[in-house]
Amino acid sequence: MISVVLVGTGNVAQNLFQALERTAHVKIEQVIGRNPEHLTFAKSKAPINSNFDAIPKADIYILAVSDAAISTVAEKFRDLNGLVVHTSGATSIQALKHCRNYGVFYPLQTFTKGKIISFQDIPICLELHKENDCELLHSLGESLSNNVQFINSEERKSLHIAAVFVNNFTNYMYTIGEEICTEKGIDFKLLIPLIKETANKLDVLSPLKAQTGPAIRGDQNTLHNHLKNIKNKQQREIYTLLSNAIKNTHGEKL
Repeated sequence: MISVVLVGTGNVAQNLFQALERTAHVKIEQVIGRNPEHLTFAKSKAPINSNFDAIPKADIYILAVSDAAISTVAEKFRDLNGLVVHTSGATSIQALKHCRNYGVFYPLQTFTKGKIISFQDIPICLELHKENDCELLHSLGESLSNNVQFINSEERKSLHIAAVFVNNFTNYMYTIGEEICTEKGIDFKLLIPLIKETANKLDVLSPLKAQTGPAIRGDQNTLHNHLKNIKNKQQREIYTLLSNAIKNTHGEKL
């Protein structure tokens, strides 16, 4: 049995709590958050606490807090013997360097308020300061996910940048698409099958080979017609920037 104290009340913490709470060989000793009102997701399911001076003993302390708060919160755990880990993709393991035993437990996924998702297929990226904690942290990862890997801070930083491109920036493209549809009274949901097929193609093709559209075809007429019809200046700039980037990447084919 792995004993865990979970710190945090946000999207990552709530999803982790739901996953850990359903895991047979994990015992949640406590869920800690500064605001008791934000701990309702764990109430009646696990002990909750808003006092960092009353932290129970545990094998692993998971700091699922904002990147800016990691170092500050970690100070509360510096004298404890358990393994202290944060869940950030963009923060170095060194943010926990004042703790006795520390590492990283980074679930590579997007988490949205009010939406609980399964951890089974979420890659969990691990990093440790001391190798003797390897078995413990890997065991916790495997209790949640089928994909657990050791990745160092530099690799994780690059992975997080890549994640911003494929997730956050892509979702913003959906926002622009919805704006364009809404302006003309068109149902954005007409684009959902296209969005899903574009993602599904990546099961069998690399993104480079899956690229389609007027930019890769060198279809200047369509590109110019689109730009004439886009009235929003920012949308025009993004359209031009991305089209040129695609043409530069696939220039040898034009």
